Amino acid sequence: MTANAPIAGVSEWRSPFPEIRAGTLGVRLAIGAQEIDAVQALRYRVFYQEMGASPSAEAAASARDQDAFDAVADHLIVVDHAIGSGPDSIVATYRLVQADAAAKLGGFYSADEYDISNLEHFQGRILELGRSCVDAGYRGRAAMQMLWRGIAAYIFHHRIDLMFGCASLPGIDPDAIALELSYLYYNHLAPPAIRPRALPHRYIEMRRIDPEAIDPRRALGLLPPLIKGYLRLGGFVGDGAVIDAQFNTTDVAVVVKTDLVTDKYYRHYERQLRDALE
Repeated sequence: MTANAPIAGVSEWRSPFPEIRAGTLGVRLAIGAQEIDAVQALRYRVFYQEMGASPSAEAAASARDQDAFDAVADHLIVVDHAIGSGPDSIVATYRLVQADAAAKLGGFYSADEYDISNLEHFQGRILELGRSCVDAGYRGRAAMQMLWRGIAAYIFHHRIDLMFGCASLPGIDPDAIALELSYLYYNHLAPPAIRPRALPHRYIEMRRIDPEAIDPRRALGLLPPLIKGYLRLGGFVGDGAVIDAQFNTTDVAVVVKTDLVTDKYYRHYERQLRDALE
């Protein structure tokens, strides 16, 4: 993987870039098993206790959301220094998996929902993003902006050329989110060369409303902040949605070529990272 590979079966990360601060909030990579445990506890609270995901018996007993990818991933975290600097201060997280890390487990997490073979053969460094969540008390713009800053720093440090992952819309009734799905398909479909497609047995048609009947402003307003963030970065969606009954969500594949990142993010965060390293 990177220099942050797990040691002797226990994940012990060292951040490749300094913590980036804005007010009391900071963003960096998780360090050590205690912080990873806090990340998994935060994910459990958000996904299972708030969003209605169905935990396995093991997850319910431990009150942790965890899987095999956690041991090979880098975990981006936002901490609030007003309440401390260790595990108890973690208020947001995003899981980052590079190709060599995914290879240790036989492939990426997204491959369970999408055919991503064209992404896996992409000529450049690729990064899978997933398991994003923000504590209920920090759902304003600040925490999500810090996550994007951390992602930008990570991209610059590791020279990532393309990032992708599954992003979720609430609920498992595609007709209830027909406007959002149709808008994404007709306005943000990825070019064929980098377009994931939902696996045949999981494929849900996104074209649910006539394109002439779509109100773009209303559709954008209904999209979750994370998906809107990807779109602002020049992101695309794949072909087909996927129902994730366990997590009570409808997923779409999102792809971002980092050379398409808008000037608003790219230049701003590149400058911030450079200043932090000087």
